[in-house]
Amino acid sequence: MLLKSELCGDATSLAGLILLFYVVFYTFLAGMFALTMYVMLLTLDDYNPTWQDRLAVPGMMIRPKGNALEISYTIEETESWDSYVQKLDNFLGPYNNSVQALNNDVCPPDRYNIQEDSGEVRNNPKRSCQFNRTMLGDCAGLPDESGDRYGYGTGQPCIFIKLNRVIGMLPGKGQSPYVTCGAKKEDSDKLGELAYYPNNGTFNLMYYPYYGKRAQVNYSQPLVAVKFLNVTFNEDVNVECKINSDTITDLSERDKFAGRVSFRLRINKKQ
Repeated sequence: MLLKSELCGDATSLAGLILLFYVVFYTFLAGMFALTMYVMLLTLDDYNPTWQDRLAVPGMMIRPKGNALEISYTIEETESWDSYVQKLDNFLGPYNNSVQALNNDVCPPDRYNIQEDSGEVRNNPKRSCQFNRTMLGDCAGLPDESGDRYGYGTGQPCIFIKLNRVIGMLPGKGQSPYVTCGAKKEDSDKLGELAYYPNNGTFNLMYYPYYGKRAQVNYSQPLVAVKFLNVTFNEDVNVECKINSDTITDLSERDKFAGRVSFRLRINKKQ
């Protein structure tokens, strides 16, 4: 007849074996996971994505970006548009001429800024071209005698447009892509005249291709500023801006931000 102490000893031994099995099993799984991750990391490039789900048309966005892509304010109420001005000041700070001169190069315009590697030797860091704030003309937001920066105080606001960065993209086939804006059909008589900065609303070719954040540390994304000169006051105006280029076509109806952006603009003026 087995003694109670012998039964306890067998149970303890069995529990020890089970514990040892799970320790070995999970250690093996952890080792396999670590090895798999290590092998996978060996296939990755620090500067170029191995798999790039490049859209045929890059996304587009505006600044300042209000709630639900809506820019609405009252001219006489400074507090209603002061936040827009502050956001634009922060956004355009890196484009100050002094900052650009310190970090980036003066590049020949109207041609791609291609910087190829030499075989296995990487040509890094890549040079970036200057995009100076003064290129934005009346929308540069620099202090002047009028004190009306970005036009919000006079009912002629500036909206800034940028394309999402896409590594290796060469838009335009030798001709700079450009932005055009217009009102939706129902608001076509409310939009009025527009002014674009830089001239013709172009994204110059010298800012392409983009080589990625690690390879092109100081890259300054080109901008287009649109100034609304005589929008109808106290009315909602639905605006759509889009990119025009030989290589950016067939805008998708499913993706409303691919190559275009829509927003609502309302400028109120007290009677």
